[in-house]
Amino acid sequence: MGYLDNKSITVDAILTKRGRELLSRNDGSFKITQFALSDDEIDYSLFNENHPNGTQYSAEAIENMPLIEAIPNGANSMHSKLITLTRGANAIPYITTSFPTAGISIIKGASATVSPTTFNLTSANTSATEEYIFTILDSRLRDTFSATGGTTFASTADINEFSTIATSESVRGTALQLVATTSDALFSDTVTTRTTSIVIEGVTSGAIITIPLTINRT
Repeated sequence: MGYLDNKSITVDAILTKRGRELLSRNDGSFKITQFALSDDEIDYSLFNENHPNGTQYSAEAIENMPLIEAIPNGANSMHSKLITLTRGANAIPYITTSFPTAGISIIKGASATVSPTTFNLTSANTSATEEYIFTILDSRLRDTFSATGGTTFASTADINEFSTIATSESVRGTALQLVATTSDALFSDTVTTRTTSIVIEGVTSGAIITIPLTINRT
């Protein structure tokens, strides 16, 4: 769902693949009970307190930015959700892992452990551990994909965000245990690497981080 402009209350709403499936049943199973807001397309660095026309024009560049249309794919939208900070927090929470920006790169059959940490969960510049929803967008590249600590399984509500991706798989806990595929089915003499992403979302904080995952045949 997306607001088309800021002059009139006009809303463009579309259903995801999962939503269309539930609606087609016509049995009352399609019910909208919650919604979330995000500002993925907004670049706040454009806010200019020194605008030559005065401070009332500080947000002019932001207000004139084009807004994206509604996207039915959860992997490409709602990355910057608007959240309510927990009591005592005065900074936006964010998630870190021990892996570099390039992400995880392992060979076929190898394992990796992801133990995220959330900063600013309760107060600024402090770290804490919460439960996370771990989602691999292409589950064909994993042999095992499981979470330890916390709930250890993902509910239907947890995985709805990526329900439009047929190969996605989600688990829930405080740490992730991953073993890469041992099959050669997705590789060939010319295709020796496969890539996907692991999306980590904090259950309490709402913070999200995406880690690239590369599986090498040898």
